[in-house]
Amino acid sequence: MSTEMIGVVGILLLFVFLAFRMYIGVAMALIGFVGVSLIVNLDAGLNLLGMSPWAEGSSYSMSVIPLFVLMGQFAFVSGISQDIYKAVHNWMGHLRGGLAMATIVACSGFAAICGSSLATGATMAKVAVPEMRKYGYDLRLATGCVAAGGTLGILIPPSIGFIIYGLLTEESIGKLFMAGIFPGLLLASLFILAIFLQCRFRPEMGPKAEPTSWKTKFASLYGTWPMLSLFVLVMGGIYFGIFTPTEAAGMGAFGSFIITLGKKKLNFKTFVESLIITGNMTAMIFLIIIGANIFSSFLALTQIPFMLADAIVAAALPRMAVFFMILVVFVFLGCVMDCFAIMILMVPILYPIMQAMNFNTIWFGVIMVIVLEIGLITPPVGLNVFVIKGAVPDVPLTTMFKGIWPFLIAALICIGILIAFPQIALYLPSKM
Repeated sequence: MSTEMIGVVGILLLFVFLAFRMYIGVAMALIGFVGVSLIVNLDAGLNLLGMSPWAEGSSYSMSVIPLFVLMGQFAFVSGISQDIYKAVHNWMGHLRGGLAMATIVACSGFAAICGSSLATGATMAKVAVPEMRKYGYDLRLATGCVAAGGTLGILIPPSIGFIIYGLLTEESIGKLFMAGIFPGLLLASLFILAIFLQCRFRPEMGPKAEPTSWKTKFASLYGTWPMLSLFVLVMGGIYFGIFTPTEAAGMGAFGSFIITLGKKKLNFKTFVESLIITGNMTAMIFLIIIGANIFSSFLALTQIPFMLADAIVAAALPRMAVFFMILVVFVFLGCVMDCFAIMILMVPILYPIMQAMNFNTIWFGVIMVIVLEIGLITPPVGLNVFVIKGAVPDVPLTTMFKGIWPFLIAALICIGILIAFPQIALYLPSKM
């Protein structure tokens, strides 16, 4: 069997293993090991299997992952999400659909110190959905806005998605973080516009809450200072070159710890739980990255990514036609697979194509993350929707999925704007 055929069979087997719910990291490591053993020899496969976990696990740059996860976990324990929601509730609740809009703003704020879409969605579901039900909101809108708002956790920095993309491609994680800020704000604004339009034509979907006094509005802003402080500390430090992303993650985790301690929300039990949750999530991500490293070594031996890039360039297809084909593939995969699995699987194959066709790879990373966000709320998988189902188990999944369609349209519009105006994503990185 030729090297190329071994590569094709390996890729097909990976999809088969994923269809049978094998862990993505284990599946990639297994196929990579067997593939390298067949192409080179068994010793090479065993050496790769032995060295990759050590090389990835002991890498200093990898420490950014547990530190940012820990920062988000301390932020969750401190109750920052409730404080943010309370503030925007007071400022926007009196508008028609205002509580849903406030949920999007609160999700944006919590995403800026969390980095995880699933954590953002789960946290805000517990805070926002009961409040919207209290005022008689349509459950499609109530759950749909939380599911969509939760996806901002993978786009607004610090983002685990950008970290993984940066580690896979060796792009600057700091520049990726900066590239996500304006697109994140744009997407949040489009989500708010989607809510406004729904409530404009169907006012019963989002009844008004009671207005609050100006004194109450301004007093509630005090609760947002921890989120703003952490965001300025981390992102400001990276932008101005004071910290590397890893150092910024350490400062963010320490700052989040101090805030939680100062708010008297930290005790021995919550401290240990935070460490355990951080350890579990870090182990999961590390397993995926180690498996991806082994699988990528196998793909490099097969030369399939580079042959595919050369074939596409030789076909002289329009650049944007190739780009839109890739987006369609991402959206299709997002309907059936986890977003991180898609990233780990597809980036080693598509990144050389983007380079060969002279696409800006920072910009491509932002577009890819937004497309993966679409996958987080697209049936039949829609992980964010299932997470919210766990927080509000009495709401049917069909109701939740009906509520996400306006937000899917908003996300597609956001992609169109970023394609037409790439500087929205590239301005801040260009100034670093």
